[in-house]
Amino acid sequence: MKRLGISVYPEHAPKEACYDYMKLAGKYGFQRVFTCLLSVKESKEKIVEEFTEFCKVAHENGLAVSVDTNPEVFQRLGATPFDLSVFAQMGVDIIRLDGHFGELEDIQITRNTYGIMIEYNASCTMALDMMVEKGADRGNMCICSNFYPQRNTGMGLARFKELNSRYQPLGFTNAAFVTSREKDTHGPWEVYEGLPTLEIHRDLPIDLQLRHLNALGFCDDFMVGNAFASEEELKAMAETDLSKPIMKVDAEEGISDIEREIITCGFHASRDDSNELVVRSSFPRMKYKDQAIAPRSNQKDVFTKGDVIIVNDNLKHYAAELMVVLDEIKATDDYNYVGHVDEGEQLILDCIRPAHAFGLVIR
Repeated sequence: MKRLGISVYPEHAPKEACYDYMKLAGKYGFQRVFTCLLSVKESKEKIVEEFTEFCKVAHENGLAVSVDTNPEVFQRLGATPFDLSVFAQMGVDIIRLDGHFGELEDIQITRNTYGIMIEYNASCTMALDMMVEKGADRGNMCICSNFYPQRNTGMGLARFKELNSRYQPLGFTNAAFVTSREKDTHGPWEVYEGLPTLEIHRDLPIDLQLRHLNALGFCDDFMVGNAFASEEELKAMAETDLSKPIMKVDAEEGISDIEREIITCGFHASRDDSNELVVRSSFPRMKYKDQAIAPRSNQKDVFTKGDVIIVNDNLKHYAAELMVVLDEIKATDDYNYVGHVDEGEQLILDCIRPAHAFGLVIR
């Protein structure tokens, strides 16, 4: 099950604002809230008091609580990998380990009797498979990538794919961060350049960040790293279809109603016998086989990456088939140019795999 999440940093915002934000997220069906204990400097007693209330409010709004920790936080709270009672007392659901204790301790912490999930850092190389072989409780383990407040320091796409491809076979729930583009947001540190996992996401609309992370195929949980995202951003995330990769299309002016319907039909899938030139969806030619697709004179000499084309009645056997162009091909009168997937949306186009479903919506 895929989940959406927010992040809240109570030491940097009024308590009422944090609680209202969690209530708003709950309203839109979000199911996780991330917070950071690394930057909290209060006494143990104050932390326990405040975060017990925080967890209670989160749970009342349907949000599981994950807290970022390291060995120093454990020491401040009087916790150890063998004794998580203080986290259980506060009501914490997930402990994210930003630092590590040692092999024995990192294994033992997964075997806690409270059922608290232990979240390991997916942005570095870890022998999680060996931990499982040596007795770590797979059922209490999950992973989460870092976020990056400093511009130009977020993870590169290639490295993100490399690390997550290593961890994916282990079957752990996997989380990563998108960033709000609202002004005056904050995170746990005094840096305000957004909080994405991937650097290429830093300046993109939040729903595109979400759809791209989803299309990459690694993540189960998607959290907004900075606070506070706008209601419009939370709503956009909540309304995003995460069942398949979704791309937004800028429709060509003057396309027919049937062409518009083909673009947005309920099912597209890349053919298993795919190539490097087009993503080819054959399903519409069956659904619309009795519909006329009148040829139109094309406005292009060549089709280029991101162009959306539909086979017309000049090739009646294939009429209504939809293609999204991957590399430059010659434009002919057998294809109607119906729209374009722009450069940002092409991040998702690059993720479409053979025999996998995808969706198109008209912007």
